[in-house]
Amino acid sequence: MRQLRSTLASWEGFLLAVLVLIYLVNALNSAVFLTVGNQINMFQLSVEKIIVALVMTFVIINGEIDLSVASVMGLAACAFGWLVQAGVPGAAAVAIALAIGFLCGAFNAFFIVWFGIPSLVVTLATMIAFRGFARILVEDRGISDFPAWFDRLGQGGFIGPVPFAMVLFAVLAVLAYLLLQRTAFGRKVYFIGANRAVAEYSGLDVKMVKAKIFIASGVVSALAGLLFAARVGAVRGDIASGFELDVITMVLLGGVSIFGGAGTMSGTILAILIVLSMRNGMALQNITGHIQTGVLGVLLILSVMVPIIRETGSRMLARTR
Repeated sequence: MRQLRSTLASWEGFLLAVLVLIYLVNALNSAVFLTVGNQINMFQLSVEKIIVALVMTFVIINGEIDLSVASVMGLAACAFGWLVQAGVPGAAAVAIALAIGFLCGAFNAFFIVWFGIPSLVVTLATMIAFRGFARILVEDRGISDFPAWFDRLGQGGFIGPVPFAMVLFAVLAVLAYLLLQRTAFGRKVYFIGANRAVAEYSGLDVKMVKAKIFIASGVVSALAGLLFAARVGAVRGDIASGFELDVITMVLLGGVSIFGGAGTMSGTILAILIVLSMRNGMALQNITGHIQTGVLGVLLILSVMVPIIRETGSRMLARTR
C-alpha cells in the first residue's frame, strides 16, 4: 500500500489521472473516440513521432538535446525515395537510408562528445544542414511509386487491423523501458545526466555512452522517416518538418528533466498517450491544427516549469522544517 500511494503521488501518477480524465472527456464529447478504428488511427497518424520520443528520452536524461531528429527523418526518407527512383532495389534503399541515419548520429556525436560543443548548438546546425540535403535530393518535387511491399508495410494491417508501425512501437517501448530502467547502461545514462564530472571521476566512459545515444537517435529517426514515407506513400523535402516540437513536448511532459538525470520511460509513454488523445479529441471537435500546435506549445512550457516549481517548493519546505 505504501508503494501504491507513492506511485499515485508521483508525476507518473498525476499523468495517469490526467490521461483518464482526457479519455473520459473525449468519450463524452464524441461517440467514435473509443472505437477500435479511431484508436488505431490516433496512433497511426503520429506513430513516427512517438517512436522518436523513446530515444529522445535517453538523450534528455543524459543531459543533452537533439533538435535534428525531424531533419534526419526527412533526409532518410528523401534518400530512400531518390534511391528507389534511381533504380536501387527497395531493400537496399532501406539499408542505405538507415546507414545515413547512423552517419547523421555519428556526425552529431563527433562534435558534441569529442569537441565538447554543446548539443543545442550542434543539433541546431545539423537540423538546418540535414534538411538542406533532403531538399537537394528531391528539390521541389514529390517522389512516390515505391515498391508494393513497402507501401503495404505502412498502409495495411500487420496484425489484424493494427499496422506494422504500431507493433514496432510497442516492441521498442518495452525494449527502451528495460534498457533504461533495468540495465547498467540505463544507470549510466542517469548518472552522467545528473553530474557528468562525477561520472568521469568515477571511471565511466562518458564519451562512449553519449556517442551511443546520439547514434541510436540518428538510426531511430531514420527508421521513423522510412515509416512515415511508407504511410503516406510519397516523400518531399519538407517531410516531418516541425516534428521535433511534438517529440520534445512528449518527453518533457513525461517528467524528464530538461537539465538531465531525472525522468522515466513510463512517464514518457503516459505523456505520449496524453498528447495523442488530446490531439485526437481536438480533431474530433474540428479544432484546427494551428490551435492544436498552440496547445502543445503551452504544454511544453508547463512541462518545463511545473517540475522546477515543484522542486523549488520542496526546497523551501525543507528549509522551513
